[in-house]
Amino acid sequence: MLTILDRYILKRYLVTFLGMLLLFIPIGIMANLAEKVGKIIDNEAPLGEVIVFYGNFTLVIGNLLLPIFLFLSIIFFTSKLASNTEIVAILSSGVSYWRFLRPYFIGATMVAILIFLMGMFIVPHASIGYNEFEYKYFKRGRKVQETSNIFNQLNDTDYIYVSRFEPSRKVGYNFTFEHFDSIKQLDYKISASNIRWVEKDSLYRMTNYVKRKLRDGVEIMETKRRLDTLFSFKIEDLTPVSYVAETKNLFELNSFIEDQKSKGASNINTYVLVKYKRWALPITAFILTIIAVAVSSVKRRGGMGLNLAFGIGVAFIYIFFDKVFGTLAEQSGFSPILAVTIPNVIFGVFAVYMLMKAKR
Repeated sequence: MLTILDRYILKRYLVTFLGMLLLFIPIGIMANLAEKVGKIIDNEAPLGEVIVFYGNFTLVIGNLLLPIFLFLSIIFFTSKLASNTEIVAILSSGVSYWRFLRPYFIGATMVAILIFLMGMFIVPHASIGYNEFEYKYFKRGRKVQETSNIFNQLNDTDYIYVSRFEPSRKVGYNFTFEHFDSIKQLDYKISASNIRWVEKDSLYRMTNYVKRKLRDGVEIMETKRRLDTLFSFKIEDLTPVSYVAETKNLFELNSFIEDQKSKGASNINTYVLVKYKRWALPITAFILTIIAVAVSSVKRRGGMGLNLAFGIGVAFIYIFFDKVFGTLAEQSGFSPILAVTIPNVIFGVFAVYMLMKAKR
């Protein structure tokens, strides 16, 4: 049951957190709009789509920064409590430091649940519109992604390979399709210098098409300069666009990752990293809460300004670690779970150290 102390701190906790969101999110929208307004006008983006985009922008960016906003809001209102000598009065009344922390952990739990629900179910849907608008109006004409040496197993009998794939043009180079029979012997093999998805006709167009098959020990070869045909796979099976994992909810993402693993996708770490980051964000909320309370619950000569400066510095260092290890996981084969765990372990140890120091 919540006491008067719990309700008092929890109210300040949540009101300050909400105020931080209402303050910084509009600033983020205006900063992004100021940067992108030229492209919006040049590409004649409809007003309705722009409004929907910034609604999605609020959810996507806001969810990523929720732990940081939480961190700064705790430093802000706890510093005020310390400067008004309220914390000294609370502890002098016989309340232990661990008891004093209880409403902070209750608040962190509420925010962590919000982050979990948003990250797993709400933000993925918003990411679809957000990324589609980005690539339609802000990255038009830009090579969105190019991946090489892609090998996918479509099912038990069919395999595809391309040496290079450009999702923006939907073109794969040095394409190979291999079909095996029930006893795992090669039945036929199709190759082409490139394969392109022709959207208006809903078919594939291959250049320098060659089909080889073995019949009674004799190789039969069929060649064509150009061939339009159908395949059972989708062009996205060659390699999904980089943001595809961000658009899937918890259950869809798990299924998608298993599917990509079975196909031998070359960029599987990118998708696994997205999954682990979603699970790590709620934990981050608790770690940053502990650091924020430990830093700001002690009355300092520099006051709130010094605490906020320290908090902003810690936030930037955390983002730096997160980006560095995330890039390692995506580009160098570094374990995604380690890339997510290491920053949290480092800051978790730092949080415990700061908490014990503040308690003393």
